[in-house]
Amino acid sequence: MKNRIKQKLSEDKKLLSIYFSAGFPKLSDTVSIIQDLENNGVDMIEIGLPFSDPLADGPTIQESSTIALKNGMSTDLLFTQLKDIRKSVSIPLLIMGYFNPVLQYGVENFCKKCEEIGVDGLILPDLPLDVYQDEYEPIFKKHGLINVFLITPQTSEIRIRQIDNASEGFIYMVSSASTTGAKQGMGEEQEAYFERIARMDLKNPQIVGFGISNARTFQQATKTAKGAIIGSAFIKMLSKKGKAGISEFIKTIKPRS
Repeated sequence: MKNRIKQKLSEDKKLLSIYFSAGFPKLSDTVSIIQDLENNGVDMIEIGLPFSDPLADGPTIQESSTIALKNGMSTDLLFTQLKDIRKSVSIPLLIMGYFNPVLQYGVENFCKKCEEIGVDGLILPDLPLDVYQDEYEPIFKKHGLINVFLITPQTSEIRIRQIDNASEGFIYMVSSASTTGAKQGMGEEQEAYFERIARMDLKNPQIVGFGISNARTFQQATKTAKGAIIGSAFIKMLSKKGKAGISEFIKTIKPRS
């Protein structure tokens, strides 16, 4: 079967991906948030695997991760919560997190579990490309998982081409060099970066993350890219309104056509 990420990327539209921390706001919210997001027209979901030392995350995601861990979220529990997810959800699901919990669980076991559940890909920002290729690529491929790599405005052209060659789904294009967090708009510097990457004519589409928080930033990011990811702004909304606010939030970003 063709990987769901590849199927979604082949659709003729701009994609909205949502990130949230598993086990937040409440421990039992994970599955119903995923279902609500799909029902409201979200194209892809990144399920954050909470970690005690989240270096790349801004304060909003860090706090949600801390609350999820206090709630009792763990790798084992996440897999238990997701075991029947494919009975009700058909869009691509990715697990995003740090490599340490994957290593602790055992890379082979983790990937096998993902395949059993129907997880389509992993985003592990602290797993270097060369280490992945030298040690783990065969395991990911055996279990049908797409590994998504990140690029930033500082990533050299040579490195971007290497990442493009190693990628099989999309490239996660970090909009700025800072940690995650919602911004009001994209500056000229970011727009120039988006255009520079577009001119490189990479074989993999790009999805922009970091700083996407509203319809305006979504449109700016997807002018040249295939899609955009919203994390911090969605988590802030969950903190204030809980799951009841999901439908309205998604409508403000990307009205259903």
